[in-house]
Amino acid sequence: MAMDPEAVSKAFVEHYYSTFDTNRGGLGSLYQESSMLTFEGQKFQGSQNITGKLTSLPFQQCQHHISTVDFQPSGPVGGMLVFVSGNLQLSGEQHALKFSQMFHLMPTPQGSFYVLNDIFRLNYA
Repeated sequence: MAMDPEAVSKAFVEHYYSTFDTNRGGLGSLYQESSMLTFEGQKFQGSQNITGKLTSLPFQQCQHHISTVDFQPSGPVGGMLVFVSGNLQLSGEQHALKFSQMFHLMPTPQGSFYVLNDIFRLNYA
């Protein structure tokens, strides 16, 4: 069955950010032990360390508003590069923060995807 890169990337982005905004701990299942996160220059490896970082961020509630999603198929085994930009609204803050995030998704034997690489940056004016 042929994979539709646009459908996969859009479904992933919707799932990732809705989970991030409502239940950050639930993101752990999207990562594996080989997964890496670079968050504002800090590096983390493995699902447990990545989830630990994401759940320890210094805000409880946030809402992502996605502006753009760009994607490319990656490599012979069916990986996907997904590049996201948008605004991050923190609870109680007047102004939204601009962010960019890149995901390298890899297929699982079960037919879904996991995040192999994840790079997040706030975009300061």
